[in-house]
Amino acid sequence: MCGIVGLFLKNKDRQPELGQMLSRMLVTMSARGPDSAGIAVYGAGDDDKVKLTLRVADGIDPESLKSEIATALGAPIAVRVRSSHIVLTVTRLQEASALDWLRRRKADVQFVSAGANMEIYKEVGLPEHVAREFGVADMHGTHGIGHTRMATESAVTTEGAHPFSTGKDQCLVHNGSLSNHNAVRRTLQREGLAFSTQNDSEVAAGYLTWRMSQGASLRDSLSSSLNDLDGFFTFVVGTRNGFAVLRDPIACKPAIMAESDDYVAFGSEYRALSVLPNIERARVFEPEPATVYAWEHS
Repeated sequence: MCGIVGLFLKNKDRQPELGQMLSRMLVTMSARGPDSAGIAVYGAGDDDKVKLTLRVADGIDPESLKSEIATALGAPIAVRVRSSHIVLTVTRLQEASALDWLRRRKADVQFVSAGANMEIYKEVGLPEHVAREFGVADMHGTHGIGHTRMATESAVTTEGAHPFSTGKDQCLVHNGSLSNHNAVRRTLQREGLAFSTQNDSEVAAGYLTWRMSQGASLRDSLSSSLNDLDGFFTFVVGTRNGFAVLRDPIACKPAIMAESDDYVAFGSEYRALSVLPNIERARVFEPEPATVYAWEHS
C-alpha cells in the first residue's frame, strides 16, 4: 500500500512549522505502511556548501565519528547528529575528500543524500517513532515530502525506505509498482548513474535525475516519464526550489491535494490533509491522471 505526503509552503511565515505539519501528516498514514518511514526536508542552504546526510550503522556511535571526519578532511567541519544520521556541511572543495572518506568507511556509514538545501532522514519503524527519533517536528524549511512503507516485495531495511535521492537536492517518494524498472535501470547505468538498491522507486528517482541533467525541467522530466516508465504509480518529487506530483494514466493509487494561500499539500488520503491548519479554507481536489502538478519558489 504505502502512504505518501508532501508539503510546499507558499507563506514564509509558516516555515518554522514545516516539520511539525509534515510529521503530523505522515503519522496519519501509518496504517498504509508500518515497517519504515522517511522524510526529506528542504531548508536554508549555502551555494558554496553541500550538506551530506549519512546513516551510521547499528552499533556505531555517531558522535565518535566527528573527530575522524575532521581529521580525514584536514579541517574542522560542521557535523550535526540526529539519532542514527549525521549531516556534514562541507565546502565544494571538501566534498571529494568527504566522499572518499565515506567510501573507505562504507561498512560503517551509508550515504543517504547530498544537497545545498536538502536533508533526508529514514529508518525502520512506524512514522511516529521515526519522526520522534529525528526530531522532525522541530525542523524548519520551505517544503518537504514523506513516505511510510509496506515492503511487499523486499526486505524491511533502512536502505529500502523512501525518499530516494539520486541527485543533489533531488528526491522522490512513490506509491505503486513499475514493471520495466530493470530495463530502465540498465539504461541509466550505461548513462553513468549508480544505484544502491533494487527498489523500483530508486530507478524512478534516477530517471528524473538523468532527464534533468540533460537540461529538462522538473515538469518536462515528469511528462516524459509517462512514456518511458511503465506501471502504476504516484510520484511526489522534491528539488531545491520545486515540488511536483504525478499520477500514471490509470491513476489507480489514491491521491488527494489541497491548495491555499499558505501551502500546497499532498496526501494518499484526505486524513493526511485534515491535520493541516485552516484546511477548511483550502481548495481540495483529486489530481488528474497523467497530469503534472508543479510549484516552485523563485
